[in-house]
Amino acid sequence: MRIKEELKLNFDDVLLQPKRSTLSSRSEVVMTRQFTFANADRTMDFCPIFASNMDGVGTFSMAKVLQQHKMMTVITKSTTLDEWKAAAGTGLRMQSLSVCTGSNVMHDKDATDYANMKAVLDSFPDVKMITVDVANAYHENFIDFIKKVRDEFPNKIIVAGNVVTPEMVEELIINGADIVKIGIGPGSVCTTRTMTGVGVPQFSAIVECTDAANGVNGHIMADGGCVHPGDIAKAFGGGAHMVMIGGMLAGHDESEQTVVDGRVEFYGMSSDRAREKHGKRKDGYRGNEGRFISLPYRGPVNDTVENILGGVRSACTYIGARRLKDMPKCATFVRCNSNINLVYAQHTIK
Repeated sequence: MRIKEELKLNFDDVLLQPKRSTLSSRSEVVMTRQFTFANADRTMDFCPIFASNMDGVGTFSMAKVLQQHKMMTVITKSTTLDEWKAAAGTGLRMQSLSVCTGSNVMHDKDATDYANMKAVLDSFPDVKMITVDVANAYHENFIDFIKKVRDEFPNKIIVAGNVVTPEMVEELIINGADIVKIGIGPGSVCTTRTMTGVGVPQFSAIVECTDAANGVNGHIMADGGCVHPGDIAKAFGGGAHMVMIGGMLAGHDESEQTVVDGRVEFYGMSSDRAREKHGKRKDGYRGNEGRFISLPYRGPVNDTVENILGGVRSACTYIGARRLKDMPKCATFVRCNSNINLVYAQHTIK
């Protein structure tokens, strides 16, 4: 048994410290970045904020709004090829979408997801990204699966996750992933930390995993824990190349969910509600690591998106970052959680 005693931080534990800035307006901030993905041998330019592949978030309706801001959407893996075909030609930019799959093709559900992913890419070659989405990317066969996807789709950008440690980030990138998703348990409808006791505080995980990804010419995507626009700004300031959000986009018209008495359902993809909707595994395994909640109906999503982007732009002006890309080198963080400070002080006194 080991205990790592160094301090680990969540978004609530830090604030960006303002500094002198030559920016006179939020409009001067460049919100897009050009990324070169070494394993896929591709270059893309976009605003690196992603809609999660969750029910009520990763929808085509959401993608149509987000693409106006050059943002990306990961379409849920339960979306069928027929649904993709029905959405084509309705104003969607396929370059702003990622197709999603599970990784354990030994199980019927994931095998169906993978077959569907391949069919989507055959029909829509302009889709440049594949998201391989699992709750626990530390399984022994996950690396082999990433190698398989890289071999089958050498020119696609592969997003793989989720992990929270630098060593696994390096392993995934070296074996074919272009982007590694960071986050175990920080999401608003995720209960992994309480159900399993597993995880690393999200801000520290981002800082440590970014350093690892930079060292092997890869990228990370912070996934989970962003409740406010300022959390997204902190993630970028901490070095995240990209940020994925779910709950912040849920509950809108574009969620494609039924509104009942002014409220909309939202749930984690490992929750009982998700299993009700999409079916259970056939191996008898059952572990509820997500929850079901009811959100107030929030109307069209565009106002929320503009509020998110406005908050990040404003953060850039406070710290003097002219481009989103510049945020890590401009960022100084102040540790501010009084409870953590007290615990840390007591520990050092001893």
